[in-house]
Amino acid sequence: MLVKVRLILLVFVFSTMHTFSQIKHGLRDELGRHIIPRGFVVNTNDHKGEVFFNSDDYVRQVRMGANTQVVRLELGKLSDFPGGKLEPNYLKKLDSLVALGRHSDIKTVFKMTVYGADKFVWEEFWQNKKNEYQTYIDAWKVIWNRYANEPYVLGYDVVNEPRKLTMDISYEDLTNKYLIPLYQKIIDESQKINPDKMILFQSIFMNKGEKVDNNQYSEITAPINRKNIIFAPHIYQNDISFIKRNMDRFDKESDMLKAPILIGEWGFPTFATTDTIIEGNLGQLKYRELYIRTAEVFDRMGVGSIKAWFLGNRTMQNFLPGGPSTWSIFSDKTDAGTVERKYITDVISRPFPQTIAGDIQSFLFNHATRTLNLNIKTDNSKGASKIFIGANRHYPDGFSIIINDDFVMYYNPLKNVGLEIYKAREGSNPSDFIWDENSQKLIILKWPFNQEEVNLKILPGIRNF
Repeated sequence: MLVKVRLILLVFVFSTMHTFSQIKHGLRDELGRHIIPRGFVVNTNDHKGEVFFNSDDYVRQVRMGANTQVVRLELGKLSDFPGGKLEPNYLKKLDSLVALGRHSDIKTVFKMTVYGADKFVWEEFWQNKKNEYQTYIDAWKVIWNRYANEPYVLGYDVVNEPRKLTMDISYEDLTNKYLIPLYQKIIDESQKINPDKMILFQSIFMNKGEKVDNNQYSEITAPINRKNIIFAPHIYQNDISFIKRNMDRFDKESDMLKAPILIGEWGFPTFATTDTIIEGNLGQLKYRELYIRTAEVFDRMGVGSIKAWFLGNRTMQNFLPGGPSTWSIFSDKTDAGTVERKYITDVISRPFPQTIAGDIQSFLFNHATRTLNLNIKTDNSKGASKIFIGANRHYPDGFSIIINDDFVMYYNPLKNVGLEIYKAREGSNPSDFIWDENSQKLIILKWPFNQEEVNLKILPGIRNF
């Protein structure tokens, strides 16, 4: 069995003394393996009430490529804000979600929302006249103390979509005078309890009608000056022409912040009509293209990403011109769904390198050719590697694995005998390559080329080269 390890060390490299360069938005585990976090937002409730998950739901997440979940916390069930109180049964529910993740090798990030707190007013919160900051931090302390020694809790997204609303202040001043000092205070308090956990942070969610470059999130222009931080912006971009521009801005912010990017939420909501039509601005073809172009930008930048939401579709919201809409990736009228919105889930669940013993230099999944192209520098001293392939959805015709053109294996789904050898370099051991049908992952116990720069391709079909 592969050793499960805790993510504790951030990698954020802008340049290197070597002849190769690695992606700069990445995590490392305690063995030094390169990690790309990907997964889903997991809600504890929706507009119909509580949401419950079981082990089958987590197997489904794994088979969709998840290695990370973001669990949304409800401030009203953790704090003394008006209308709120600490609920022991809610903590047990959070324990169960962490355990379900652990059993499926999925790390957990907790994200604090203000749901459940009556009359939470951002304008009053920022003024802190009633010591609101401490009340907020005390709610977080419940979580920090509870999971300080849980290796499968990666970190905490500390303020979800902070708002300005009616405050008479610029977004830059609100960020510099209020938000960043609050982040510094939260980080300092958290690291007294669990210094190795990551702190994720976001920018101000701007008021309706105040987008910049079709981006609803304001720019951070001053550093936080803390360690173990991750910039976790959201992107709900519905205009393809703005996707790269928005991500380039985030990239510039991350340089200044000295923090890698993990996209905390993404994916423009789908409309009720999208489930029923193929063409048009709200049709499935349009959504597939939008998601593909977004995914390509993510892959080229090497960023991890968390999709909202891993839910069925008991309710829809109605605040966009196109009518009722939802972020749920399943269309069932239940809390935990099984009927995928395939026009987006096949893009979300694309092949990618999850865990690499060595350094990821670049990767990209080409949706047109169904080809994963991965460039790495290998390092067998760091243990095993895992590549999510999702063959059940992307390669029903089988797939071929090619490394540097002189190591080739393939999987024939008609024979179901595991990986077969076509060509192997002298001294290599094809038995180090394992296809895990349950998790839809390729596991590499040891690279055949150690301490080398290699190109790995996953191609559709059997010996399709």
